[in-house]
Amino acid sequence: MLDVLIVGGEIHDGSGAEPVKADVGITGDRIVVVRPPGEIDQAGAARVIDATSRVVCPGFINILSHSYFSILTDPRSLGELAQGVTTQVFGEGSSVGPLTPEMRATMAQSRDGDYEVCWSRLSEYLHHVEVRGAAQNVASFIGAGTLRANVVGYTDRPATGAEIGAMQGLVAEEMADGALGIGSSLIYPPGSYASTAELTALCTTAAAYGGRYASHVRDEGAGLLEATEEFLAICRDAGLPGEHWHLKAAGTGNWHLMDGAIARLERAREAGLQVTADVYPYTASSTGLTTIIPDRFHSGGAEVLYDRLADAGVRAEIRRELEKTGRWGDVSSAEGVLILHATTDANRAFQGCTLAQVAAEKGCDPIDAALDLIASDRSRIGVAFFSMSEDNLRKALGKPWVSICSDGTSMAPEGEFLRAPTHPRAYGSFARVLGHYVRDERVLTLPEAVRKMSGQPAATLGLAGRGQLREGFFADVVVFDPAAVGDTATFDDPHRLATGVTDVLVNGQVTIGGGAFTGTLAGRALAGSGARA
Repeated sequence: MLDVLIVGGEIHDGSGAEPVKADVGITGDRIVVVRPPGEIDQAGAARVIDATSRVVCPGFINILSHSYFSILTDPRSLGELAQGVTTQVFGEGSSVGPLTPEMRATMAQSRDGDYEVCWSRLSEYLHHVEVRGAAQNVASFIGAGTLRANVVGYTDRPATGAEIGAMQGLVAEEMADGALGIGSSLIYPPGSYASTAELTALCTTAAAYGGRYASHVRDEGAGLLEATEEFLAICRDAGLPGEHWHLKAAGTGNWHLMDGAIARLERAREAGLQVTADVYPYTASSTGLTTIIPDRFHSGGAEVLYDRLADAGVRAEIRRELEKTGRWGDVSSAEGVLILHATTDANRAFQGCTLAQVAAEKGCDPIDAALDLIASDRSRIGVAFFSMSEDNLRKALGKPWVSICSDGTSMAPEGEFLRAPTHPRAYGSFARVLGHYVRDERVLTLPEAVRKMSGQPAATLGLAGRGQLREGFFADVVVFDPAAVGDTATFDDPHRLATGVTDVLVNGQVTIGGGAFTGTLAGRALAGSGARA
């Protein structure tokens, strides 16, 4: 007896192979039979999904997501589920554990949603998500910045040998409980305070458990090539595979560096190093405006930074450095910086405005406008930087070792999510690849795009039994209309769900049926290959 039978569809199995016509039978959480059309008796199935004129493929794996808190507020994770994403991966530099009591208290105090911070370990958080109920599978790297905050704190100084040993102990515990490896984000303090040697030591411990290293490298602008070399050296010296998160060259004056970064990654691959990368399909990034401020002023933590901005002398010093380095935007002008999220009512009025518009309203230059926003809001001020090249994006998309991510937070077009605009990648990354870059622009073939969003990230992360539509594999399955699939979210109107996905199954359970959420929360916490049996 089959629980679900999907009939009449065009099968893209996640390997990149050419599609075939076949029916797919599912029992429990597994795909148990894939046969040519008509060979499986429909009478023996509890539920039949007619996929005629549609694509049937493995569920998509978002190899870099920031939905670790939003999935507690919206367990459907609707913005991504509506695109066919069945697994989300966390841990870019910061992870939700391991936490000291002080870190846990700070996280609870700053939470934005109706949930409790009832965990201290990363493994406890992942278990909590599964038990609480989520529509998607979740997995996570251990944030190198979180490890540093846990042991060293937020001070800009080298870690001692004893502190590195303590961090390695935390890595061993979390790896044994299912973490995927070490995730770094080396533009954000306190993670940016870590030396190459410190990161290599953490990765060496992770490697002993079959872990991976994934990194937002130290510089995506003028120092991209050196940062890529550091990433490769860490992977090589620690002896583990690596994922170069959201590969890009930021800033028009740095676009020419993309070729060099790609060449370095390809040379490393040819030499036998297991390194891969991913991109999101947009030419604007999104982060905090606080990233424009040099790292040394962040020493001590966010609150100390905001206090420093209230000191006229320190603020003048910061301003001089920004004028000298041009770090403040990674773009050629303030028109390329879009304000997305602020916390105070006064500053929310600037949401959806460019930094140039804010400066004009305030009657000051853009650097002062930026520092005023950060100081008065006492927050990171969420922004989008329009800083990347479409040609470079297409170049990366065409590489067989580059997969797809959102690097965003899954949202829903309702409630608290509507309080601020967001980057459209939160709603559209995977659908945009299928609609814009496959169907409309033909940058990728459909089999290759499906592979980049399923089979490849599963292999990169070591997620056994996931990422391909094969007998015996977990039944994470997507059905979509190739003529209708696409993103609808824009920067002007970002809170819009993608179109074209009609059915999504997670661990064999129909989570979206006929285009509507069914109420089923079948997601699980997925473990890395080094987890205890």
